[in-house]
Amino acid sequence: MTHTYKVTGMTCGNCEASVKSSLLMVPNVTGVEVSKEKQSATITMDKHIGLSTLQNALDKKYTISADEHNEITEQAKSWLSTYKPILLIFAYITIISVIAGMQSGEFNWMRAMNIFMAGFFLAFSFFKMLDLESFAESYSMYDIVARKVKAWGFIYAFIELALGILYATGFQLLLTNIVTLIVMTVSIIGVLQSVLNKRKIRCACLGAVFNLPMTTVTVIEDALMIVMSAGMIFVLA
Repeated sequence: MTHTYKVTGMTCGNCEASVKSSLLMVPNVTGVEVSKEKQSATITMDKHIGLSTLQNALDKKYTISADEHNEITEQAKSWLSTYKPILLIFAYITIISVIAGMQSGEFNWMRAMNIFMAGFFLAFSFFKMLDLESFAESYSMYDIVARKVKAWGFIYAFIELALGILYATGFQLLLTNIVTLIVMTVSIIGVLQSVLNKRKIRCACLGAVFNLPMTTVTVIEDALMIVMSAGMIFVLA
């Protein structure tokens, strides 16, 4: 993708060269064209780069700016592109869950949540199983148990698979939800630590297939499973 920005503060050819070389040093920037006369910089990048990142790369005497609407639009596109796999998975699972919940004539929330949990764990365990070793390695980077017990990454993928099957069959739902609550609560601790410490690491929720960053989206994902399992425990107990 290529975007043109306004750059003020350039007064000579050396300024052009300085701005160009600085912007070329930014990760994911593949090309830069700078014009002192137009006070502009046309940047080609592999993926969208925030305006603040570009500004931090420049000397303080230069100011880079863009149309605010375009910047917000590009950030939204970048976010959607990054999380497209998770969004699609959740959309498919939600549709199937709603259909399943409506089978009895009136909407059955418990059945819908069981199917949602089953779809969630089966889908996520599937992607982990595609490259179990890489998942376990990535998971050990932030999970509090996997950091100490390397085998936990391998075990965790099979726990998700088992939970998916148990939810799908409706077998021992109270016990299944208790296990889910415990497992997901432990899992979210490492996720929260990484997000709060702003660690730039890959989220292993979809295994090693997709390069997803560890952000608040991962926190929401785990928190949703905790809330749903806790809600079902309350109803079933």
